Amino acid sequence: MPKRRQLRAFDLKQIDGVANLIGVDEAGRGALAGPVVAAAVLVNREFLESRWAIGNAGRINDSKQLTATERDTLWFDFETLVAQGQIHANYGLADVDEIEQLNILGATRLAMRRALEGIFPPSAFAAQTEPDLFSSPEEIAGYTPTVSARIIVDGLPLRHFPYPHTGVVKGDARSLCIAMASIIAKVTRDRLMNELDLRHPGYGFAQHKGYGTEEHRDALLRHGRCPQHRAVFLRKLFAGRVDPAQVDFLAGQIPYDSGN
Repeated sequence: MPKRRQLRAFDLKQIDGVANLIGVDEAGRGALAGPVVAAAVLVNREFLESRWAIGNAGRINDSKQLTATERDTLWFDFETLVAQGQIHANYGLADVDEIEQLNILGATRLAMRRALEGIFPPSAFAAQTEPDLFSSPEEIAGYTPTVSARIIVDGLPLRHFPYPHTGVVKGDARSLCIAMASIIAKVTRDRLMNELDLRHPGYGFAQHKGYGTEEHRDALLRHGRCPQHRAVFLRKLFAGRVDPAQVDFLAGQIPYDSGN
């Protein structure tokens, strides 16, 4: 069986004992600019055993391993599946101000929570033990929600998260619904970055989507940061590479004077 078809087999194992499986992933966590976007996709056994899933599982993969055309085509397919009621999907984001206030991990948790809230509110998982007190996989495994769903998140488990969940390392290459969420998050964020490119020309957001390419770094050295740049990320990127005054300039703290 081709490796990419194993994504569906993985989810069929994960859904045992529950009615629904929800995959969650994010896009933009490592970018220098723009929001972090998360998506959640709910599937059930009927969908996983459907003709569409059997015939198309091989097209789905970690969004980073697909071309932009492949992602856009799958996005249209997902919209059709949602309209038909075969899956449920939602996305949430945390903007640059929230990234600065909460740090990138906190902002990613917030975006994931917002994505999940469009499918099930946290109260749907309420029980005697508050889920945000979970601190170990054993505690999560022993928790019984009031809805019949299991949440799997790409990466390690999240601490202080209001939904009981299981972390799946490299989940976007192992789970069909996580891979679907990764595609929705990536396409959503890419489209937002295209819009930001029109509002903040000169940085190349439509090309590099806010990541730290050479083109992007050169534009920062020429123009400084715009409101969509993450100041803390810029400080880390340029620390030790340029003089301290220019680091402050890039982080938007003071005007830069090259002395020329």
